[in-house]
Amino acid sequence: MNRLAQGNTMTVRAKPAPTVFKPNGDGEDSRMEPYVGLEFDSAEAAQEFYTNYGTQAGFKIRIGQLYRSRVDGSVISRRYVCSREGFQTPLRTGCPAFIRVQKGESGKWVLANIKTEHNHELDISGEIRPPIIQRKTVPTPKPTSNVSSRTGIRSLEDDGPSGAIDLKRIKRVELEHAPRGEPCKGLEFGSANEAYKFYHTYAASMGFKVRIGQLFRSKNDGSITSRRFVCSKEGHQHPSRVGCGAYMRIQRQETGRWVVDRLSKEHNHELGSPEDTNQKNEKPFKEELTNGLENLDLLETNGGLSLVQRDRGTAIGSRWYNVLLEYFQTRQAEDTGFFYALEVDNGRCMSVFWADGRSRFSCTQFGDSIVFDMSYRRSSYTVPFTSFIGVNHHRQPVLLGCALISDESEESFTWVFQAWVRAMSGKRPISIIADQDKPIQNAIAHVFPGTHHRFSAWQILAKEHENLGALRSMEEFKFEYETCISQSQTASEFDSAWSVLITKYNLKDNAWLKDMYKMRKSWVPLYIRGTFFAGIPVDGTMKSYFGTLLTPQVQLNEFVMRYEKAIEHNREEERKEDFNSFNLQTVLHTKDPLEEQCRHLYTITVFKVFQKELLESYSYVGIKINIEGAINRYLVQRCGNGDERNTVAFNASNLNISCSCRMFEFEGILCRHALKVFQIMNVREIPSRYILHRWTKNAKYGILRDAESGGGSQDFKALMMWSLREEAHSYIDAGAASIERYKLAFEILQEGRRNLCWQN
Repeated sequence: MNRLAQGNTMTVRAKPAPTVFKPNGDGEDSRMEPYVGLEFDSAEAAQEFYTNYGTQAGFKIRIGQLYRSRVDGSVISRRYVCSREGFQTPLRTGCPAFIRVQKGESGKWVLANIKTEHNHELDISGEIRPPIIQRKTVPTPKPTSNVSSRTGIRSLEDDGPSGAIDLKRIKRVELEHAPRGEPCKGLEFGSANEAYKFYHTYAASMGFKVRIGQLFRSKNDGSITSRRFVCSKEGHQHPSRVGCGAYMRIQRQETGRWVVDRLSKEHNHELGSPEDTNQKNEKPFKEELTNGLENLDLLETNGGLSLVQRDRGTAIGSRWYNVLLEYFQTRQAEDTGFFYALEVDNGRCMSVFWADGRSRFSCTQFGDSIVFDMSYRRSSYTVPFTSFIGVNHHRQPVLLGCALISDESEESFTWVFQAWVRAMSGKRPISIIADQDKPIQNAIAHVFPGTHHRFSAWQILAKEHENLGALRSMEEFKFEYETCISQSQTASEFDSAWSVLITKYNLKDNAWLKDMYKMRKSWVPLYIRGTFFAGIPVDGTMKSYFGTLLTPQVQLNEFVMRYEKAIEHNREEERKEDFNSFNLQTVLHTKDPLEEQCRHLYTITVFKVFQKELLESYSYVGIKINIEGAINRYLVQRCGNGDERNTVAFNASNLNISCSCRMFEFEGILCRHALKVFQIMNVREIPSRYILHRWTKNAKYGILRDAESGGGSQDFKALMMWSLREEAHSYIDAGAASIERYKLAFEILQEGRRNLCWQN
């Protein structure tokens, strides 16, 4: 597409014999022009080279984004940008000039991307003093470097009502004499500094360290209204961090005092001993000071560079916003149902969400169970791209929306989920599969109350290897552990097996297992099977929607093209299955009228699942075990295998049926055990309530058998609108193929409109 050609960034392979820049070498090397393939001994050497180049060319530089390896957390790529990149201060003009260096397997750093064009005049009138780049020491902020709250940068003024925290003023002696006690909701402080000192002291007594987390500003005057202090192991930006959810948040009151309004004391890691974090030497506090300043940014002032603290960082490169917004506007002109939203924090772009008309239409039928796919966390993706995926009537993945996550905070996830709800006309899923981090859990609980949150299987597996260690390599433990989780049929069975496991292997003090037991309803199959998950296997295996098209290192100039290619591929696959379901018939294997009924209604893929259950039912026997009024209970078991048995309850008066295997609740298709009882009771037709409309051939078109199938009146209206709009798109494409077809299509429309008017 032509609109993709706007990315001027060039990426090519390094030359076979590249020039290596040597810092502090002769003048000739230091004056060379940057080019793709130029090698450096280190990232600092690349920074020095670009600084010298900028000095001579007439501009200053800043340190831009860095990218870490998802394997070991090491830095694998860095960007150095023009000091006028971005729009955070009035001096910045959004200049696109930059270089990006990437660490090669040899340990050398290679210049991988470059853009030399600036959107402002360069200062070549005289000598330009290179910017002071802070490396290891933290400079003392100058009083003159206060910035208006509209810039989105924190002020380092005295602590007071503003809520700014100056860590340099919090002396070790002050921390030692800080008030001690247990944090609780409603606890008051005179200042944000006082709250930090209190939480720091509490953390030392418990055996963990703290970092300063996010802050929130007033939309009216930009003043700080809320602050978070988090465990130092919060997040996943470094291998030492494990996504700990412990934190304390304080809120500023009208009186100027600060009150604890949110608090979580639960850690997902073992705590150190109080002695380890409360020693009298300076090392722990120096480390704490460094951790507290992790979110510092470089601010250009007349006196050089000063450190100021950001509100919320974003992992999205500034150029992505420009390209995506242009793409959104183009799509909106083509698709009236296209929806997009942009989160803005203190004038800065943060998270982005979008969904086209087809995705919004698909959600009306397939938005009951969704996967919040965060695959980017498993590798070194260039951008935090996430997607909402559903399961269509062919059991294929269907796209229900996409987002770029600015940072992995509760606020970001909450905003993205709320944007999805707005795009989908207020629809909320029955179930959602997403990662188990506390920010995600809290956001889901807030935006999707009542939705069953199931943890991502890949993350659970990773945590098992991390927290169970050598035990996983023991065959006996592995067998007993997996049997406890996957084979338990009742809550009491699971509790008993879990208790035996914990006692036998002395795991009472394993903090991770304690937490997982508390959250068992979000990952143990026994508790998951009772909720509709569209048959997505408990082990989480589901065909990837974007496959190999969106790879971890996909560049900006290829992203939109690959994204659209993946969408077109998946929708073409859906069209093929639609055609097959309406034009081909699966061979029947029995004379059971239930099989003929379901072949007529279900898509081919879903019918094959039903057909398998029906054929399996002939290998089972059912024995009536008791009668309670109109309800008959049957014990259904496989012939010759007494271990595989389930209980089926059948009401002969209204044909209600339920099975202890919970397949219908989980997948929406009747199980072999229920079908066996239907055979015993000579039921010749499956009641309509057990034929989910979402699995039928007509599901995607929204052709409803009655208004009740659409839920509430508002949902039903939205369903009709999207169904008609989807049909209209296909109708217009067919009608515009030729003049003759256009005339026929126009006549049919006029006739249809007259018929609708007569209906009134």
